[in-house]
Amino acid sequence: MVTGRAASPLTNAEDPIVFVVDDDASVRDALNNLFRSVGLRTAVFGSAHEFLQHKLPDVPSCLILDIRLPRLSGLDFQAELAKADIHIPIIFMTGHGDIPMTVRAMKAGAIDFLTKPFRDQDMLDAVTTAIKRDKSRRDDARVLARLRAAFAALTPRERQIMSLVTAGLMNKQVAAEIGVAEITVKIHRGHIMRKMAAKSLPDLVRMAQTLGIGPASGGAQT
Repeated sequence: MVTGRAASPLTNAEDPIVFVVDDDASVRDALNNLFRSVGLRTAVFGSAHEFLQHKLPDVPSCLILDIRLPRLSGLDFQAELAKADIHIPIIFMTGHGDIPMTVRAMKAGAIDFLTKPFRDQDMLDAVTTAIKRDKSRRDDARVLARLRAAFAALTPRERQIMSLVTAGLMNKQVAAEIGVAEITVKIHRGHIMRKMAAKSLPDLVRMAQTLGIGPASGGAQT
């Protein structure tokens, strides 16, 4: 279960958190103390089941996972998390590691695979990498969500014009393509730039690429 120790005074609810799942209480305590010594929030669990009962905070995080756990192995738990669409970076640790295990874990997206006993610095380095990766993933997801919301707010005609403009067509070409006056295209482009919060055409093109839209995804006409 989550440790009852108070959080470090250097941390708050918005700080990253390191989860530890290991059935060995001495390992849990050692890692808890290690992470707290560098100002990291921690939550430790004795099994995968205990971890799943815990509500994951919406902050950058990583999971330190023992490869051999009661009932559900670390590798199987990694697969279950992926099926549940839980994308938390995982660092495996084991006292019985072998090459096939390591290959399977890394192919499934693990950040690192540490063999006990490991150096504290190796664990801290792996955690730093994992949290940075999770922060980057979360930042990208927020940007994508904002772009999707902005694109959804466009009218079908604006979506159509945005897809054509970002595909490289000039205003005159877009007008001919959809059968409207060029001035109408210019007006729509202005609305599109404002609604998408695009600073320039190249900026709008990058947004379209991120959204994966093109001429075929412009939507119905109005």
